[in-house]
Amino acid sequence: MATTEIYRYLSVADQQVGLDPEGYLVDLDQWSPDVAAALADEEGILLEDDHWEVLRVLRDFYARYEMAPAMRPLVKAVGMALGADKGRSIHLMRLFPGSPAKVAARLAGLPKPTHCL
Repeated sequence: MATTEIYRYLSVADQQVGLDPEGYLVDLDQWSPDVAAALADEEGILLEDDHWEVLRVLRDFYARYEMAPAMRPLVKAVGMALGADKGRSIHLMRLFPGSPAKVAARLAGLPKPTHCL
């Protein structure tokens, strides 16, 4: 796996978190709930329980498959873990506007999902 150069730093508590040009963590081990909240703040998102549920599903998905899911697998994974009402594109769009798979992966401290523009 190629090393990604640090484009900028995000200051979180006493830590300097390196980000790539698209705002994804360069070192996935630097992720924490505080880092997620700081990244969400940059997106104009206040993380609430529904957000955290999806972020946990994403982190579990990554731990199992070693990849961040694109939109369709994300919807399926959320539906399986949290129920049909939450496993819908519209729910994810409300939580993570724009591109839910990309935004949620970034906040969950995961790499950019493959097949996402």
